[in-house]
Amino acid sequence: MALIVHKYGGTSMGSTERIRNVAKRVAKWARAGHQMVVVPSAMSGETNRLLGLAKELAPPKPGDDHNRELDMLASTGEQASSALLAIALQAEGMQAVSYAGWQVQVKTDSAFTKARIESIDDERVRADLDAGKVVVVTGFQGVDDAGNITTLGRGGSDTSAVAIAAAMKAHECLIYTDVDGVYTTDPRVEPDARRLTTVSFEEMLEMASLGSKVLQIRSVEFAGKYQVPLRVLSSFTPWDIDIQEEARSGTLITFEEDENMEQAVVSGIAFNRDEAKISVLGVPDKPGIAYHILGAIADANIEVDVIIQNLSKDGRTDFSFTVHRNDYAKAVDLLKAKVLPTLGAADIVGDTKICKVSIVGIGMRSHVGVASKMFRVLSEEGINIQMISTSEIKTSVVIDEKYMELAVRALHKAFDLDQPAA
Repeated sequence: MALIVHKYGGTSMGSTERIRNVAKRVAKWARAGHQMVVVPSAMSGETNRLLGLAKELAPPKPGDDHNRELDMLASTGEQASSALLAIALQAEGMQAVSYAGWQVQVKTDSAFTKARIESIDDERVRADLDAGKVVVVTGFQGVDDAGNITTLGRGGSDTSAVAIAAAMKAHECLIYTDVDGVYTTDPRVEPDARRLTTVSFEEMLEMASLGSKVLQIRSVEFAGKYQVPLRVLSSFTPWDIDIQEEARSGTLITFEEDENMEQAVVSGIAFNRDEAKISVLGVPDKPGIAYHILGAIADANIEVDVIIQNLSKDGRTDFSFTVHRNDYAKAVDLLKAKVLPTLGAADIVGDTKICKVSIVGIGMRSHVGVASKMFRVLSEEGINIQMISTSEIKTSVVIDEKYMELAVRALHKAFDLDQPAA
């Protein structure tokens, strides 16, 4: 008997019929002798609906801080889906109980809307499992030391599921979604994209950080830190599929490289449409400038991605970086209020019509010329590169947003990702 964690996304929980199918699938695993913990997202569209109501009542304005109340509001979506799933499981003849994050408890810091998990008390869940119950725990949410409900940010249910699996030393964490695994790139952009049978933890971490929407990056970080076996698979296969076949389906995220893994030079093409570039022009070229600019951004809980500093000219330089598009206005306002007056910079300019395209693969470690091939392919397509960022297993470029799909398709073909793995 193994302890298994299932996570179901919003699309999988999108209607009472789909919730019923989830219950049938979970019941199948429980009847096979497994202890089951299930982490559901809110029903598809529910979180957007709730946040839309808040925006209607109080359109966002600089200086407003409704984040505590937004967490109170958004967390109700997962509570509803968890209760509905427990009811559906009971209708299947299973003993089932649902808990909110604050009941378990999933302890977090107090960074509302972007909270981070600090600890999980699994005593209550283990007692229910030992009593033969299926336990449903809300994804996406937790509680801080002051008793406030917090949420983990978009895609936070992935992180909840992996964190619970880590805390309970689960045999495996299965992430059920509306796709049947991890692909070489988004099939909606490149129809010839292939599903990967396996992908290394390092590659998945890069893909998640670079815009792949299959898993939230923090869930992959948790999986890597605590060595949680992780599998991405589809919730839209028939619920009564053979359990052994289901357990081998999808994409396995592995932590060891072996001869059975697909050893392509490049394993996937990731992209992110949600980028914006900010340039602080004419800043003094002296020690501490980068910290002065980015320290203020970090203090506002805004994540920075690609960074580039130009060569100095007449003692001045330009400093550019990218942020999530949702944080662009906040970041620019902050820089104009706190950085321009004290730095003596000439100006702050920005561009919200950019995107990031990346190639990822552990095979890049042992092959030279991969980045230059990427640059050549983009040049042949007439695509100008604005910024470049590299690591041992990835190369990312910032380009004009209108060229994103062309770049993805051209790179996918150039690196033979449309061909079956050897």
